Amino acid sequence: MKVIIIGANGKVGKRVLKQMADSDNYEPTAFIRKEEQKAYFTSIQVPVIVASLESSEEIIAEAIKGFDAVVFCAGSGGSTGYDKTIEIDLYGAIKVINAATISGTDRFIMVGAAFSDQPSYWKDGMKPYYIAKHLADKELIRSGLNYTILRPVLLTEDAEAGKIMLQSDPNLLNDKISREAVAETIINILPNADTYGKILEMSEGPLEIERAVKQFV
Repeated sequence: MKVIIIGANGKVGKRVLKQMADSDNYEPTAFIRKEEQKAYFTSIQVPVIVASLESSEEIIAEAIKGFDAVVFCAGSGGSTGYDKTIEIDLYGAIKVINAATISGTDRFIMVGAAFSDQPSYWKDGMKPYYIAKHLADKELIRSGLNYTILRPVLLTEDAEAGKIMLQSDPNLLNDKISREAVAETIINILPNADTYGKILEMSEGPLEIERAVKQFV
């Protein structure tokens, strides 16, 4: 499967790409925004497309043409302002969704955020982020693509994926999950047609990843 990772230079994106590069089942490509970010991907022999989510839908569609799937794990980051949150986490995501439709890339994994459907949970400083995630997910649901939305809780740097929990109700989750587990879960759900059209709220939990996915779907 040929997969393009949007946000490949991020902490989740790099982990997804590394796992795909080590697998015989995937041909990953990194979608990054700066030439100087290429060195890491060259070192693990992953091809790169240098492009920007601030580009037009048409340019993005041309960049992702010919891929079987998109994994969207891009984000503006915690150090940017609300303007970049709207531009990248919302508008950038919507442009990639529309570009996938234009280019015929019909499998789409969105890395969202737990509680993004519960406005009562959104703390003042995080409201723009949750609004962006909420609306981007809504657009993906409306798109007609074969989507899965993975919504993790607070992300950690733990080296091991560990065990996880997948729920429909985020109020049943624990309070953290490793980025390694998010990446491994993406690898697990990507080829699984039973996850099409599903929203998976995610935290650490009692089950191995493969079993958690099977139990949820």
